Amino acid sequence: MAKRALVVDDEKLIVKGIRFSLEQDGMEVDCAYDGEEALEYARNNQYDIVLLDIMLPKLSGFEVCQQIREFSSVPVIMLTAKGDDMDKILGLEYGADDYITKPFNILEVKARIKAIMRRMEPKKNTQEDSSVLESGSMRLDCEGRRVYIGGREVGLTAKEFEVLELLVRNPNKVYSRENLLKTVWGSDYPGDVRTVDVHIRRLREKIESNPSEPQFVHTKWGVGYYFLNAE
Repeated sequence: MAKRALVVDDEKLIVKGIRFSLEQDGMEVDCAYDGEEALEYARNNQYDIVLLDIMLPKLSGFEVCQQIREFSSVPVIMLTAKGDDMDKILGLEYGADDYITKPFNILEVKARIKAIMRRMEPKKNTQEDSSVLESGSMRLDCEGRRVYIGGREVGLTAKEFEVLELLVRNPNKVYSRENLLKTVWGSDYPGDVRTVDVHIRRLREKIESNPSEPQFVHTKWGVGYYFLNAE
């Protein structure tokens, strides 16, 4: 079944170029040119990836991403102005999974999309019990990529889930921010360790009853982050 993408940018030439390139790879592509149109598409369709520009008419990319996160965990790649670190950080704060700076090479865009989609595919486990991880009130369904706290599902982005799964599978192992960035985002990822800090903070806000006194994801000051199995 063909993968579906939503491409959102008010520059029609950029949208046309991305659409043509993705369709050459066999993807189905919908296009939107403002924030309101993008939200309408996202609410009424199922996508495997969303490419979302920040500077949009009607609603900004930040607003669109934030509202999408209220009903969907679809991976979102933000398109940001070159060198604007604050845009990148804000995009991650609002729930984006990745970002690409303009001007970009379409081959880079496709490589990022493929990397995210590979990570989204259910892992084939030979051991049945490894697909479900439990710790205290937390339950991870690794095949369905779903997290439950006290029986209630918590919506995580693709990257938030990947960070959590890695930590849960390796309890008490301290990962440096650099190691997490390399393991989850890939060695060729151009971002910096602030990306990790933003995702850890958002993850704690979702899974911890008191993020300032975490039960699951802990900080080893000056070293990194680790998962502590709950009773």
